[in-house]
Amino acid sequence: MPKPPPIRAREVVRVAESIGFVFDRQKGSHAVYYRVSDGRRVVVPMHGTKDLKLGTLRGIIADLGMTIDDFIARL
Repeated sequence: MPKPPPIRAREVVRVAESIGFVFDRQKGSHAVYYRVSDGRRVVVPMHGTKDLKLGTLRGIIADLGMTIDDFIARL
């Protein structure tokens, strides 16, 4: 499994929206996106200009229902 590159929350949101996720709500710095077609939800920590930690990014990618390779291809 390849290691994903350093990525910011905005880039994750762009990929999520490209596969059908829409913004639901935000509480503090955590934005919730959902996809109507299958009811999936994903929480993205919007921590400004900092890159997401590797474990957090891998969890978000799994929540999106994607592999790391698919995610990198959509960047």
